[in-house]
Amino acid sequence: MLIELGKKAKAASRIMARLGQDKKNEALLKVADALIANAADIIKGNDIDMENAKANGMSEALLDRLKLTEGRLMDMAEGIRQVVSLEDPVGEVISMKERPNGLMIGQKRVPMGVIGIIYESRPNVTVDAFALCFKTGNAVILRGGSDCIHSNIALIAVMKKALVEAGVTPDAVSLIEDTDREVARQFMKMNQYVDLLIPRGGAGLIRTVVENATIPVIETGTGNCHIYVDKSADMDKALPIIKNAKLQRLGVCNACESLVIHKDIADKAIPAIVAMLKENDCEVRGDEASMAISSDIVKASEEDFGTEYLAKIISAKVVDNLDEAIEHINNYSTGHSEAIITEDYESSQRFLNEIDSACVYVNASTRFTDGFMFGFGAEIGISTQKLHARGPMGLLALTSTKYIIYGNGQIR
Repeated sequence: MLIELGKKAKAASRIMARLGQDKKNEALLKVADALIANAADIIKGNDIDMENAKANGMSEALLDRLKLTEGRLMDMAEGIRQVVSLEDPVGEVISMKERPNGLMIGQKRVPMGVIGIIYESRPNVTVDAFALCFKTGNAVILRGGSDCIHSNIALIAVMKKALVEAGVTPDAVSLIEDTDREVARQFMKMNQYVDLLIPRGGAGLIRTVVENATIPVIETGTGNCHIYVDKSADMDKALPIIKNAKLQRLGVCNACESLVIHKDIADKAIPAIVAMLKENDCEVRGDEASMAISSDIVKASEEDFGTEYLAKIISAKVVDNLDEAIEHINNYSTGHSEAIITEDYESSQRFLNEIDSACVYVNASTRFTDGFMFGFGAEIGISTQKLHARGPMGLLALTSTKYIIYGNGQIR
């Protein structure tokens, strides 16, 4: 079954590589319309997943990630339309230089070929991944988790039908319906058919893929995201930013999980921050210095400072200076997103320069680390490694390059 999927995807990738921008956009728009037209069928499949997830004791944060509504399907369709509006990078000639022997040597953007995505209970990934891979002329094989299998089957059926109606091979998108973990491990070793593998999910999933795959992997990391409240911070900015970053949506990788607070503003900042978080039933786990300021803070363990909670819990640490803040964040960060709240330009620039994460903010919520928010239309994931893609991965991250050489009879 897997080998057959791989063969079909490989054949489809060669067809996809020849499609022009207009044809790809036409097909994507049909898929966007089909998601809305078939919302009832998709939600019916999602309802089964939601019932099973509740019966299995899934947390509220993860249930929120799993749930599909008409509104969310409309957002997903809008994400596809935004991808349509973006310029197709495939075929772009990046450079062209003439050598002394007269050869013209350039680089051109090309599709990756077949992209595999392994992900957990976020059915929106099914649509986002398809749209970005399709726009860049790639075929995609999707392997979601068992938690969202009925949602994914319904989504893929709608998308395949729309592709057929658009006159495009339906093998441009495939779903591995067998949710057995051994099947996933076999998929990770299909380098004969798959050119790039991207895991999206928790630390366990990502570690499993990185350790087992023989296919090149782009690692999308977990998000232990920090907000540092500098001594010059404007608390009228800080409180709404922290509230948004921590509480707007719990089960996402760009939610703030850790606070770092300068000692000179701690007496003012900590009571205000803790009161705001307490109003929203969010527990604060802090160091001795923060506990001395607020009795509502419980003692943090060493593990707390490195934890992605995905829940109404946040860690807090008081630091003596910016150097200590940067050291603490770089030590415990997962390399995802960090923010500084400050009115001091020099501090902001040092933070931007010295924090080793994919996205670094000044006076803004970490929740903006998102392909849609960055203007990519959607994202394939948020890369926390340092290869050709880092941060939210849009269209460019799903292309490779090849050298094109023009000669006039030259020989070596």
